[in-house]
Amino acid sequence: MATATAAYQIHIRVRLKNSPGILGALATAIGDLGGNIAVVEGFEAKGRSIERSICVNCRNEEHQVTIIEALEGLDGVDVLEWHDRTFRMHEGGKIESKTLASVGDADDLSMAYTPGVARVCMAIAEDESLAHEYTIKKNTVAIVSDGTAVLGLGDIGPEAAMPVMEGKALLFKEFAGVDAFPICLDTKDPDEIVETVERLAPTFGGVNLEDIASPGAFDIEERLKESLDIPVFHDDQHGTAVVTLAALANSLKLVDKKIEDLRIVISGVGAAGVAIGKILLNAGAGYVIGADRHGAIWTGRDDLNKPKQWFAENTNQDRVEGTLSDVMAGADVFVGVSGPDLLTPADIRKMNTKPIVFAMANPDPEIRPEDADGLAAIMATGRSDYPNQINNVLAFPGIFRGALDVAATDITENMKLAAAVAIADAIPEDELHAENIIPSVFNRTVVDHVAPAVAAAAVADGVVRVNPNA
Repeated sequence: MATATAAYQIHIRVRLKNSPGILGALATAIGDLGGNIAVVEGFEAKGRSIERSICVNCRNEEHQVTIIEALEGLDGVDVLEWHDRTFRMHEGGKIESKTLASVGDADDLSMAYTPGVARVCMAIAEDESLAHEYTIKKNTVAIVSDGTAVLGLGDIGPEAAMPVMEGKALLFKEFAGVDAFPICLDTKDPDEIVETVERLAPTFGGVNLEDIASPGAFDIEERLKESLDIPVFHDDQHGTAVVTLAALANSLKLVDKKIEDLRIVISGVGAAGVAIGKILLNAGAGYVIGADRHGAIWTGRDDLNKPKQWFAENTNQDRVEGTLSDVMAGADVFVGVSGPDLLTPADIRKMNTKPIVFAMANPDPEIRPEDADGLAAIMATGRSDYPNQINNVLAFPGIFRGALDVAATDITENMKLAAAVAIADAIPEDELHAENIIPSVFNRTVVDHVAPAVAAAAVADGVVRVNPNA
């Protein structure tokens, strides 16, 4: 049975008869139905009745209704109003624009707009790089999606994808002070997506591609990186890869292994899986083998698209064939970016000593931590309700913060590696243990580690307009 979570939290306004046992009966009814009371507004019992608010975590929408109906049937309890807090949070969207310049009098107006603005326009016309100093381009990222591969939901279209992209913009601002704007496109054609982003690019200092299905995502990113002089970053690929490497780096400290000695199995060779393979190889991984729904990826398989062909040519040197279970024998690390329940306890028993398991499929991992308990030396997932959540929010805010700070023209492999090292280093050595290999997404020091490391790597790679060391 699913666990009650805040994703289905309801706010209930109730009037309680001021009699002994009424509040207890209400709490018992909620608990008996599997609801989890998250908040009870403090109160002092006076008068014949009491009106108060309660927040309850539920399992799903049907569970919400079941709880409300049960409360409505209790003697001494009147349900005055209730609502789904997730939907209420999204009313009117989750972001807005605000002004940074005051327009309080005619002098302000003459500088912010006509005639003074013309001077700034002409300065940029003579030197376009000044747009990174005197416009929102300095701190603004476009979050671009076609809604074809929304996490856990699939191809739901651009309108339905908007809440996810708004959420991404919210995280950019909250964690790194980056202004980001969702742009959901009504096309699935890679040519049209590339052309649209190219035409929008003058407004933005960077582009975050999001939830675009592969293999189109690879082609779109590659073409935009080639044509644009601002950073283009497909977070589903590279954000996942960066945080995975950070988690692995800290895990290796605990199991006393070196990355060059590892045998690594990646389940799922789509956008994220290919990017994880690349970053692990760039970090010095000794042996990587991938598997998709048809089994191991190897040079010679006749059903590989272009990204998988690259993966085959750069991994699995021994051309091992077979199922995911077959290739797990002797593995040191399992990285899952595929689907639920693909890995069994028996598969983990086939692995090398002190196995590391990153089961990152969402919402349901390749294997649940309960099933790997006592078998895996290190266990991580993509979920927030287990220890060691491998979450992209640890990467993309700091990466773009660092890139924008030096007006970078690209995000290079060295910048990604620098971000991974910085994320890993955000956990002090004396706090590192099997259930704390990766910082919490709410650790506000992560961006402070990542941004300067990324900026320094950009300077070293010569992809900056602003050199803070000059």
